[in-house]
Amino acid sequence: MEFVTETLGKRVHDPYVEETRFLMIPGPIIVGSGPSGLATAACLKSRDIPSLILERSTCIASLWQLKTYDRLRLHLPKHFCELPLMPFPSSYPTYPTKQQFVQYLESYAEHFDLKPVFNQTVEEAKFDRQRGLWRVRTTVGKKDETMEYLSRWLVVATGENAEEVMPEIDGIADFGGPILHTSSYKSGEMFSEKKVLVVGCGNSGMEVCLDLYNFNAHPSLVVRDSVHVLPQEMLGISTFGISTSLLKWFPVQVVDRFLLRMSRLVLGDTDRLGLVRPKLGPLERKIKCGKTPVLDVGTLAKIRSGHIKVYPELKRVMHHSAEFVDGRVDNFDAIILATGYKSNVPMWLKGMNMFCEKDGFPYKPFPNGWKGESGLYAVGFTKLGLLGAAIDAKKIAEDIEVQRNFLPLARPQHC
Repeated sequence: MEFVTETLGKRVHDPYVEETRFLMIPGPIIVGSGPSGLATAACLKSRDIPSLILERSTCIASLWQLKTYDRLRLHLPKHFCELPLMPFPSSYPTYPTKQQFVQYLESYAEHFDLKPVFNQTVEEAKFDRQRGLWRVRTTVGKKDETMEYLSRWLVVATGENAEEVMPEIDGIADFGGPILHTSSYKSGEMFSEKKVLVVGCGNSGMEVCLDLYNFNAHPSLVVRDSVHVLPQEMLGISTFGISTSLLKWFPVQVVDRFLLRMSRLVLGDTDRLGLVRPKLGPLERKIKCGKTPVLDVGTLAKIRSGHIKVYPELKRVMHHSAEFVDGRVDNFDAIILATGYKSNVPMWLKGMNMFCEKDGFPYKPFPNGWKGESGLYAVGFTKLGLLGAAIDAKKIAEDIEVQRNFLPLARPQHC
């Protein structure tokens, strides 16, 4: 997209920021250059609608490039994860690696000539009702420069995983060994022969445990809540693919019963391993609570063989040791927090009632959470991963095109 940069006004925010530059954007402003933001920009571009992508990091898909472990692969088959208008290369395996997925995203951005503006941290976005415009204020680089972008449309594409969740654990300051979030974990190489406690039993926690074992570490897994573990595939077909097909014909409770029976045949009784299943079925729980079932990639076999230990909820951490709610105490050399991420939208989006202040998700669940008021949109908050983001990206582009046909695109102007 080409546009003219102008210094449209000056406004002092604090002693360290001398000037605020204003820029009117002819198309939508998209906050975030992950898969959701890229997909929305590509759908808009296919309709000849320019957009501006603002990204706080130095690269596209910063979560994938900077905050994921080396062995990561897509957990679902690639055809469920492709972005609109461009499939994965046919040479890619069914479950592409992290490196292949990043390469796909970079090719996607290049194909659609998407050029995010990097090092732009959105500090505040609010709707100016007097002018009928969104005002998005950013700080640049080391925060010595402020920009304010104006547009009729704002697309929130920062997603479900914008900030790490760091739990409060009694005594953790006294541990005395390495403590890191999975966003900083790359591989188990540095933990060889070490006893490592992994806190969190989602897909990341389970897979990190397996990775640690493969590097000759001695992992233990904290399982605080009940959890559904399903095989990644059943009879050579992806469990996700089977689920989506069955849901077209049967109620979710019927599909859940089928999945649980098949899982017991393939994986055995996970309750005996310390992984107690919830009362709600895996799909119904996902729909009602947003809790994603774990797709097993080999971790259960190592738990069953005793190579990965399972502990209940942590009670407290002591110097190189931990006590659990069942009274057991064990020694550890390191702790890895597989405690997930959260939305950061309430930190910067002001004055709108589209997003919940508590969790940063749209109040309306999928498929109705993509559109708010006054030209505000959300993409990447469906709790359905890349598939949900692709669906919402198409809807957003279609809706903006309808509005664009009635309102001419804005030209850069003084405000």
